[in-house]
Amino acid sequence: MLSAFNISKAYSTRTLFSGLTLNVDAGDRIALIGANGSGKTTLMDILAGDTPPDSGNVSTRRDVSIGYLKQEPASFDGKPLLQEVLDAGAEVIVLTDDIAATREALASEPDPARQAGLLERLSELDMALDAAGGDDREYEAKTILSGLGFKQTDFRRPMSEFSGGWAMRAGLARLLFRNPALLFLDEPTNHLDLEANLWFEKYLAGFRGGVLITSHDRAFLNQIATKVLAIEEDEVVLMKGDYDEYVVAREQSLQVKRAAAARQERRMQKQMRFVERFRSKATKATQVQSRLKQLEKVQAIELPRTTKKVRYSFPEPPRSGAEVISLVNVSKSYGDKPVYRGVNLSLSRGDRVALVGPNGAGKTTMLKILAGVLPIDEGERRTGHNVVTSYYAQHVLELLDPANSLLDELRHAAPDVPEQRLRTTLGGFLFSGDDVRKPISVLSGGEKARVALAKLLLQPSNLLLMDEPTNHLDIASREILADALGDYKGTICLITHDRTLIRQTANKIVEIEDGQPAVFLGGYDDYLYRKQTEAGNGVAAPSVNGTVDAAPERGRGRRRGRPLDDAEIERRSLRSEARRLSMRIEEIGTSLSDRESRIAELEAMFSQPDRFDGPAHLASAGEEYGALKEEAGLLWEEWERLSLEAEEVEGRLEGLGANAV
Repeated sequence: MLSAFNISKAYSTRTLFSGLTLNVDAGDRIALIGANGSGKTTLMDILAGDTPPDSGNVSTRRDVSIGYLKQEPASFDGKPLLQEVLDAGAEVIVLTDDIAATREALASEPDPARQAGLLERLSELDMALDAAGGDDREYEAKTILSGLGFKQTDFRRPMSEFSGGWAMRAGLARLLFRNPALLFLDEPTNHLDLEANLWFEKYLAGFRGGVLITSHDRAFLNQIATKVLAIEEDEVVLMKGDYDEYVVAREQSLQVKRAAAARQERRMQKQMRFVERFRSKATKATQVQSRLKQLEKVQAIELPRTTKKVRYSFPEPPRSGAEVISLVNVSKSYGDKPVYRGVNLSLSRGDRVALVGPNGAGKTTMLKILAGVLPIDEGERRTGHNVVTSYYAQHVLELLDPANSLLDELRHAAPDVPEQRLRTTLGGFLFSGDDVRKPISVLSGGEKARVALAKLLLQPSNLLLMDEPTNHLDIASREILADALGDYKGTICLITHDRTLIRQTANKIVEIEDGQPAVFLGGYDDYLYRKQTEAGNGVAAPSVNGTVDAAPERGRGRRRGRPLDDAEIERRSLRSEARRLSMRIEEIGTSLSDRESRIAELEAMFSQPDRFDGPAHLASAGEEYGALKEEAGLLWEEWERLSLEAEEVEGRLEGLGANAV
């Protein structure tokens, strides 16, 4: 469907990618991944024909249409939502108009021959309309809109009434309704909640065309990807499988490269030892030159750079009471629209709660009530003993001062914290060196989000409330956030559509639906399992004990008396052989040094004959010299042979996993 051959792109002196070759076929769902700024959007622009490559070419089959969802909001004509989506099917609109005009002409045409022609034309148009969706197009549009979280009452609302996030969903709906052969989707999950994400996964699983997609949602990529195209620091890698399979394969590839690089380094060191030992020996000149030429031909194995994870150490928060916060008979309405009535909810010390539920259910309202930033109509909000609250809202990026440097921004949030601690905190969120002096105004959205998180986590709170903290964060930054929350010693309540973060963080799920919270103890997978079980049994969702069976204890090594397997027997034998070879090579090296020293002494004496006591002494020295040269030659041959054997043994050990127990 689409082929890109040997394309490259650079800006100024920075090369984003080069020599990139890619085919996108029907059924492919390719996850395009890479760090922020690596060139993912640029590559999509090139493949879509919006940006030319510096070199190479992109070709698309003539009958293939491309639908491209960009990160910036789509433009609309001000029509109602449903009509904006329907109008995206321009082919259907043209066919419908043609059918109406043909029927009108048929009704007023008296000539039988022309009537026959119009009837044939009408039949062709009807067939074309059926192929393009026909009368089902409104049903399909409504299905897509409902799947993406829109309500029936939204269909007739003008687009001007929707927020930016909902406008992005409408743009996605319009694109999906067009049903192009190729979908290029740049961060489509940024504005989708969990329910819309799940629907979108199913849609893409059944999509017959090709898909190239970027997303920072690891769980989403694992569900939909059949291939991964990774723009890495020094290369572009294409692998089959989902995101987690790519991570495993990449680590295995790195291990192979590290082992190969280590073997190469050992060989080069041995060659250099030979060169250094015999560089001044005329008799070894040929062998020395041969080894030098071999070293010149060696292409050093370069290991790709990897992002080092930095774990962040939180300030020790004050210990709160057992009950951290509770809502008692709380009610909240917006105008005439009630959101909550008589709600009771409490969080205990150590709870790590994820608020879930459909969009519009009131999750953000609940978090604001818990944070105390939204007044309630009735009931009571109670905080426990010694509770200190930190609140991360979706608008928090707007509160950063554009004129401040990163260091100043953190210093204003924590004036008593030493600068080195501030730098360490920023380092934990991937800002290092001179980065800390950058003004906030030049940062990307993801970088601003990391600064805002760093500010929040500097505060020694014991109740952390977070509304969509992963927005704008790439996968590496989300992993850092998950690590940080894993180290946090207080109570957490968060809203996120990132299922990976929920799985790594939550020990309790609170589902908001129809104005009431339902509490599920246990992690996200426990919650999903119980929801599926309850749906199958047709029973209500109770709060249940979410205790998870302990994982089986890992083996503590080989138990005494257990018979060894063949691999372990071979490993032991190879280790013993490696030790024997190493000891013998060392002995030979010592013997060679002794003999070479004596040979050098004799050669010096031969150059000064008066040092000999007579012909007998000279003859004896000559015999000794000949014997030493022969012995040295034999030792050197043995050294070379054993060195090759040692390399072979080391290679076999690495293949078996020399460090296995």
